[in-house]
Amino acid sequence: MKFGQVEDPSKIDFTLPKDHPKTKEMLALNKKGLENISIGCAKWNKTDLKGFYPKGTKDELTYYATQFNSIELNATFYGMPTPDQVKTWKEKTPENFKFFPKITNTVSHFRRLIDVTDPVTHFASAVINFDEKLGMAFLQLHDNFKPKDYDRLEKFVKEWPKEVPLAIELRNTEWFTDEEILNTTCELFEAHNITNIIVDTAGRRDMLHMRLTTPNAFIRYVGANAESDYERLDDWLKHLTKWKKEGLQNLYFFVHQNIEKASPLLSAYFIKKLNEEWKTDIHIPQMATESTGTLF
Repeated sequence: MKFGQVEDPSKIDFTLPKDHPKTKEMLALNKKGLENISIGCAKWNKTDLKGFYPKGTKDELTYYATQFNSIELNATFYGMPTPDQVKTWKEKTPENFKFFPKITNTVSHFRRLIDVTDPVTHFASAVINFDEKLGMAFLQLHDNFKPKDYDRLEKFVKEWPKEVPLAIELRNTEWFTDEEILNTTCELFEAHNITNIIVDTAGRRDMLHMRLTTPNAFIRYVGANAESDYERLDDWLKHLTKWKKEGLQNLYFFVHQNIEKASPLLSAYFIKKLNEEWKTDIHIPQMATESTGTLF
């Protein structure tokens, strides 16, 4: 994941900003407590996750699902999924596994939310076949999709099939630098139960808006392949512990790296620390080296 990559991460202030005032109010609305924790990577293929799979692994997804409880499914961004493909993925994973499919780029990048009723219907009709394993679909808009196109976003949100949970990632900086625009957009999301995605990446600190629009935290964490990656995860755990006390309902945390083979390492570190702090028992992924098959 090259988005937000910088040449020298040591020059970046990785301090997490304070919460938007509305976030505490949103979390307080949840009376059910913490229901689900999903932590995973963005890919499951051997090419990217080098050293993760034991020698002789025949089916990457099947093995991946023994180590992680979820996947940020970027494969659906590059090609429209079919119901049969979704069912195949579903059948390869255990009952507690969750998929978080990204909406196909036909919708977000090529048509830019114009005349997207048919592809949205096709996408939703396919991913609904994940059944209880569907975590949440998410829409990632292009960097140059700006607030001037707010009407398109509003129409998309209002017409989205409500039976498929949805999160949205806004990327253009204008969504965050104008407080009125941010508030209007977040109020739209709140009204339609849309989760506002938070992105933590070195070169785009503005995307750490810390504004939750549902009691769910959907965080896309992008490491910089630097030692600071682990300190940043420690800071996130502290912040998420605060949100948990304030009423967090679901945590969806996905780890990316510019060099993706480090993603399982960071994920395992984060899960281990979270288990210790929250007294949970999430499986800690194991990394098999090609030479020895030992665990990291």
